[in-house]
Amino acid sequence: MFYGNGILKFAATAACSLAILAGGSPARAAQNWTFYTYAAVPTTAAVKGFKQMVKEVKTETDGELRIKIHLGGTLQIKANSITPATGEGVVDMASDLFYAGNVPIAGILALPMLINNDEEWAKAYSAAEPHIRAAFEKRGVVFLGAYRYPAQVIFGTKEIDSLADLDGRKMRVTSPEQGEFVRSFGGIPMTLGGSEVPTALQRGVVEGVLTASAGGAKNWHEMLPYNYRFPVNYNCSVIIANKAAFDKLSPSTQAKLKAIVGRIAPEITKNFTTDESVQMLAQQKGGMTIVPVKADDVKKAAVAMAPLWDRWAKKGGPDFEAALADIRKAIGK
Repeated sequence: MFYGNGILKFAATAACSLAILAGGSPARAAQNWTFYTYAAVPTTAAVKGFKQMVKEVKTETDGELRIKIHLGGTLQIKANSITPATGEGVVDMASDLFYAGNVPIAGILALPMLINNDEEWAKAYSAAEPHIRAAFEKRGVVFLGAYRYPAQVIFGTKEIDSLADLDGRKMRVTSPEQGEFVRSFGGIPMTLGGSEVPTALQRGVVEGVLTASAGGAKNWHEMLPYNYRFPVNYNCSVIIANKAAFDKLSPSTQAKLKAIVGRIAPEITKNFTTDESVQMLAQQKGGMTIVPVKADDVKKAAVAMAPLWDRWAKKGGPDFEAALADIRKAIGK
C-alpha cells in the first residue's frame, strides 16, 4: 500500500502518463493577467474590441490565459507611464497611446502631415513596424499589434475655423509630435490623460483638444462646441505585454494571443473609422459647429511640417533616420 507523499507522487505520475498517452501534455497553471488601458470610456470601439479579445483568449486557450480589463483612471498609473508599468510588470498587458515619451521612435507614425490617407497609412505602418517592435522590446515588453484612430482634428471650447485660431490657445495633445504642430501655429501644447481632460476643459486649463469625433470627442463633445476638421495626423495605439509574463505562456498560447490581437486590432481601426462619421453627425445635430478644412491651411501646414520630419529623425539618431527613410520610400514622399 502507498501512504502520504508516496500515493500523491504515484497519482501525479499516473496522470502525467495518461496525458502523454492521450497525446497531450501536463496542464499548465492558468495565468490571470491584468490589462490596463488609457481609454476611460467603455463604449469606444477600442474597449469593445478589448472585451472581445478577452473573451476569445479565454475560449481559445481553454482558460490557460484569463485577462481582466481596467479602464483609464482605475489604476494608479499615469497615462504617460503605461509602457514602463508594463515593462516592469505592474500590469501584464496594456494598450498605450502615450508611449512616444518612452519609446520615441514609435512616434514616427504620428508625425503631422506625413501620412494623409488610409493607403499611405497601411504602407507606412508596414515599413515602421519592425523598427517599433524592436524599440518596445528594449523596454521589456512584447509588441503584439496596434490600432489606429481616425484623423486627429481640432476641437475647441471657443470658435475655431482656421489654423490661425490656434495662436495662444492651450491645446491638449497626445504626443510630442502633435505638440510640435500646435507650437508651430502659436498654440500651447499640454499632455493629459483621457480621464483628466473633462476637468481640465471645465476649469479652462485647456481650451481645446486634438482628437477624433469617435475618440475623445465621443465623451467630451458637450464641452467642445467647435470642431475644425483639419487632419493633423493619425494616432496609433499599441497593444503590448510584459515580456516575462508572456514568456511564461505556452508556445501555443503565445501564438493564439498574437493571432487574436492580430484579428482584433484591425477591427478596432475599422470600427473607429465607421463610427467617426456617425459621431460627427450626432455632434453636429447636438449643436456643435463643424467647420470644413480649408485647402490653404493644408498647403500651409504641409510646407511648415516637412522640415519637422527631418529634424525629428536627426535628433533621434541613425535608427530614426532609417525608419523615416523606409516610410518615405514606402509612401513616395
